[in-house]
Order: sequence, then C-alpha cells, then structure tokens
Amino acid sequence: MLRTLSARRDAFPLATPFRISRGVKTVADVVTVEIAANGVVGRGEGVPYARYGETMESVLAEIKAVRAAIDDGATRDDLQQMMTAGAARNAVDCALWDLDAKLSGRGVTDTLGLPRIASTATAMTVGLDTPDAMALAARALANVPLIKIKVDRSDPEAQIRAVRAEAPGPRIIVDPNESWTMDEVERLQPMLADLRIDLLEQPLPADDDAALDGFAPLVPIAADESAHVAEDISSLRGKYQVINIKLDKTGGLTGALALLDAARSAGLGVMTGSMICSSLSIAPALIIAVQSSFVDLDGPLWLSADRTGGVRGTDGILSPPDPGFWGTPAPGGG
Repeated sequence: MLRTLSARRDAFPLATPFRISRGVKTVADVVTVEIAANGVVGRGEGVPYARYGETMESVLAEIKAVRAAIDDGATRDDLQQMMTAGAARNAVDCALWDLDAKLSGRGVTDTLGLPRIASTATAMTVGLDTPDAMALAARALANVPLIKIKVDRSDPEAQIRAVRAEAPGPRIIVDPNESWTMDEVERLQPMLADLRIDLLEQPLPADDDAALDGFAPLVPIAADESAHVAEDISSLRGKYQVINIKLDKTGGLTGALALLDAARSAGLGVMTGSMICSSLSIAPALIIAVQSSFVDLDGPLWLSADRTGGVRGTDGILSPPDPGFWGTPAPGGG
C-alpha cells in the first residue's frame, strides 16, 4: 500500500492572551501531519514546546527524517523505536491511528475495546493575572464543573482566594507551572485544603522532585513536566499522587496508553492535559480523558477559530468532534 506523508506549520490566533508563569501565548503554533493512502487521509497534530527544547523547525526536521520509512509502511510500533517521545512523534503516531481507522472502517475506540467518546467535563482555565482580573474571569466560570488556576510566586494565595470567592462551587486545580519552592508547597497546604482545592499540579521545577519524596500533602499533587513516558513512573512513586498525561509528552496516543497503564499499575491517579492547540490534538486525547479523574482539554476553546468539525465546549462540557474528524471512519465510509 502506497502511503505519502506531508507535514506543515499551522497557526491559530487566540481570542485572548493565555498567561502562565513562564510567559504569554497569543497564537497556537502547531505541526499538522497528513498521511494519505488508498484515497483517505489520516491526520495528527503536535505542539512544539520550548520547555522541552522543541522548536517548529526541530519538530518538522524530526518528521522529515522518518518520512521515507512511513511512506514505506512503518507501523506505530516501529515509530516508538524510530523517534523519541515528543511533539513530532505525537503528530505522526496520531496520524497513523487516524489513517488505520479510516482504512479499516473501525474507529479507534472500537479497536481499543472502549466505549464511543461522549461529552466530558474539562477544566476551564483562569490565566495568570492580578487577583482582581482573575476574580473577574472566574465570575464567568462560576457554574462550570472544573476550573484550573494558573498562578506564580507573586501572590498565589491572593490569586487562589480571588477565584474561589467568585466560583465557590467548581472543583479546582491550581497550577504554578514549576514556579514554587518546597517551602511554599508546605506553607500553602492549609490554605489549599481550606479552599477545597482538588489538585496541585507541578508546583516545583521538575529537577526538584526529590524534595517531594515522602511528603504527605493535604491536597494531591500531580506530575506534569516531571512525567513524560511510562518509564518515568518508577521515579515518581512516593513523590506524586497523580500523573498528567499529555500526548505531546508521551509522543502520541500509543505512548499515552502505555503511561496510563503504568500509572494505574503503580496506584497513581490520572489526569489528561494538553497544550494550547486545535481540536486535532484534543480528539485523540479524549480517549485518555474518559479514563481520567481530571481533564484539562480546553486548549481549542482559547482559539479565535478552530479546525472545522472540531470539539465544542459549553459551560465546561466538551463535546466530541464530528464523525470523520479524527479516529473514526469518514461519514459514508463504513
């Protein structure tokens, strides 16, 4: 079977700036991979992330390096050996899953023996800002199921209290994006518990994981930047209670499924996250999301315009994309 891989850069402007402790994003820059065969096209998306040393150019170069092998029929299993985990492998891996679904007429969830994807609650993010501005943003989210608060070291207690005051009902994830110290993690525990925070995500730099060893938090702590692939789990036990699975870290759905199994086997909880991206990143992540305790997939909801047929979000509930968008046979195709 003749296959043809192509890759390109796509840019999706954001409706409003997205601020975290490491900076501000106004455009979602992604790599789109398409693999064509027998008249159908499988698609995947990766988001290069500077935190992991990735650039648009480096990701496109990684994909170019394996193009001939993919065209010659390399499989998803082959891909795990040919490429390292990251955005490039994610885009190719997900394109192969999508291509297989369209060629076989059998959806990815059917292949995995999972239920068809239905609507799921996703965290709605309150970006980093002044406490007053964050309170205003939270007011509009007071009735959603789950909020994620981006904080830094400037005054995290004021930021968190401002959001909780305006949104007393939702579950809340607090995400410092590696900006806190261990002293702050310890000092802020009573406040986090008092405000009914459900999860603290990656408070320390990944290199400082050892400080969490044996620590018994009042609020569960999730590994994000510290957790990439299944092989990481052995070093994270005793430090974290939850693992945040992102396909751009695992290198695709194949790696994400392996990390999910490893986390469960280690008795760790699971969260599904994403970068700021289009719905083409979110569609495969939904397969992990429906098996997770926490879901943070609002990336496309920040865009001025998403890909046609993508996910839809209303009041914190994410609806799956249209049939044929990703991982399902094209309408009329079986």
